[in-house]
Amino acid sequence: MTARAITLKYGKGKIRFDIPERQLAQEIRGQNRPAAADLRADYLHALDHPVDSAPLREVVRPGETVAITVSDITRGWQRNADTLAFLLDYLNEAGVPDPNITILIAVGAHRQNTPEEFTEICGADVCHRVRVVNHNAWDEANMVHLGRTSRGTPVEVNRLAVEADRLILTGGVIYHYMVGYGGGRKSVMPGICSNRTIQTCHLWSLEPEVGRGRNRVCQSGRTRGNPAHEDMVECASLARPDFIVNVVPNMDGRICGVFAGNWVSAWQEATRRVDDMYGVEIATRTDIVIATSGGYPKDINLYQVTKTMDNAVQAVRPGGVCIVAAECSDMREPWEFFGWFERPTVEEMDFGLRSNYTIAGWVAMTVREFCRTGPIILLTRPENAAFARQAGLIPAATIEEALGKARELCGRPDPTITIMPNGANTLPILKRNT
Repeated sequence: MTARAITLKYGKGKIRFDIPERQLAQEIRGQNRPAAADLRADYLHALDHPVDSAPLREVVRPGETVAITVSDITRGWQRNADTLAFLLDYLNEAGVPDPNITILIAVGAHRQNTPEEFTEICGADVCHRVRVVNHNAWDEANMVHLGRTSRGTPVEVNRLAVEADRLILTGGVIYHYMVGYGGGRKSVMPGICSNRTIQTCHLWSLEPEVGRGRNRVCQSGRTRGNPAHEDMVECASLARPDFIVNVVPNMDGRICGVFAGNWVSAWQEATRRVDDMYGVEIATRTDIVIATSGGYPKDINLYQVTKTMDNAVQAVRPGGVCIVAAECSDMREPWEFFGWFERPTVEEMDFGLRSNYTIAGWVAMTVREFCRTGPIILLTRPENAAFARQAGLIPAATIEEALGKARELCGRPDPTITIMPNGANTLPILKRNT
């Protein structure tokens, strides 16, 4: 029997195993692109040749104050530590000195990042050059009310961003299982909005009928008709961003595209790059799917790993088994996530969200929904086993244990298998018969 050797990223290391060649139906890898040969040159070229905008040096004026939103530690794959110095140097040359620049960590409703994490996110040199602060969604005194969206969402945005002369958004774009894609408007909502704004906007991620759970049009790769995305765009528009710089990572985690300019159309260009790279057509769904998030920090906690689960269940047959390999070195973050699993059903979670919506609650509810498709085995640290069971997942400490359980649970002697080495990013798209 011919075996295929498989190596997948897991935390900051790797896991290795063999599977029979005849059982391997597909590997969902996407179309990789080479990393930027000269990242600084590509970055500066994007600032000077933006999409639907004047060059950044013409957008800012000498002596102005500038607020720059930067994603938090869970988005370390955006590699801001490699690029922020380019942006600061560029602004200096345009007449904006370092004391006039504030980096606002767009944590949304996540936990506050530590000073050590500031260094990891931004780079030590940047942290010494400019002020770096956490956004605090619960600090009502530091919010400015900017109005309401057409759906009635009150828009309250961090005062530092509103009162700066210029607001620049940075971020990265991959698929997002609620609002289609990350990046773009997410740097404002939820990034630097109040908890009230975040809760109200995200209610659109639920079905209109109470008790039905996740809104079926709030899914990866979909923005048209997606009410959560559309309300988010309206929130961001009221903050009036002046410029955006979004990056797209390749499958090796390195930047392969820099998209700068108008905060909507430059981001849309980035989403098209994501579709080209990470939207993968598949001919069939298989008995077993083995997926990894792509290593740290994408598998830093179960909350983040649910994005990988969402993609994995698109490739498994109804009743089939998913193995999700995720070290989860910070398993319990955010603090409230596991509290939602005390509600035993999707319906009860839905009721709870409508009275007190939180992102963590919605994410927990999606885990419950994923488990309805079939068993999900979480390959993780042994100390995470109890938390995995609490979430309705089946823990495994080794890949051998996980494979043994999957073969037993799928109920087929010679199961077909899908491998997803970059499951947090790649979206399986079932080919339609014509």
